[in-house]
Amino acid sequence: MPVLITAGELHDDLALLDVRWQLGGPPGIEDYRAGHIPGAVFVDLDTELAGPPSAERGRHPLPDIADLQAAARRWGVRTGQTVVAYDATGNLAAARAWWLLRWAGLEDVRLLDGGLAAWEGELAAGDEHAAPGDVTLSPGHLPTIALDEVATFAQRATLLDARAAERFRGEVEPVDPRAGHIPGAVSAPTTENLAADGRFLPADTLRTRFEALGADGRVGVYCGSGVTAAHELAALAIAGYEDAALYPGSFSQWSNQPELPVATGD
Repeated sequence: MPVLITAGELHDDLALLDVRWQLGGPPGIEDYRAGHIPGAVFVDLDTELAGPPSAERGRHPLPDIADLQAAARRWGVRTGQTVVAYDATGNLAAARAWWLLRWAGLEDVRLLDGGLAAWEGELAAGDEHAAPGDVTLSPGHLPTIALDEVATFAQRATLLDARAAERFRGEVEPVDPRAGHIPGAVSAPTTENLAADGRFLPADTLRTRFEALGADGRVGVYCGSGVTAAHELAALAIAGYEDAALYPGSFSQWSNQPELPVATGD
């Protein structure tokens, strides 16, 4: 199933999700209310696309499937409907909705390539509320890596770290208790999958990039809390790596376990 959709391909009979969010805030709801693509409903990443944060599970653990289904129905998602997510930051946040809904069993979920900037029409203001949907969700339709599997995975496969390179090296760490990366991981900042206009690079360019990073078999991805890692997974899917796995707890879970090692440098 295609990952992307263009602004010109948008139509009325789809569920359009505005997932504006950024690490450290402010909440995206105010930007949404100031102007969004007509028909889009706002999705709160922290509360609707994640469970309660904890040191044991990470800052954005996977939500309970019943909670996710209830949220998707509030957004108006109907059985068999195409779902499109976007944000204003190159889909770095919207990809969380794309991955999570596919993990929950929806087949046709897309990202608006280029995000809000790709929309050339007028914007709507205020809040929009869709008629309740009837979608039924179930977990586990995409591969994940559990905490006790990560170390072995990094030894036997390619584990990509989607965070900024300086966080991977341990030079800065704005939110997690320890700086650095999971031993054996490879630095692969997901922002490098985008062109200057916020659109994804062509599939062959992405394929070349991931092959240069050693992705020639099983591939897993993590980030700080499982948000931007989903964006890397979207880029991998575009490049043809359809079975790449997410480590949902990501570094926010790993770094909170004092018995687990953390590496620094390149």
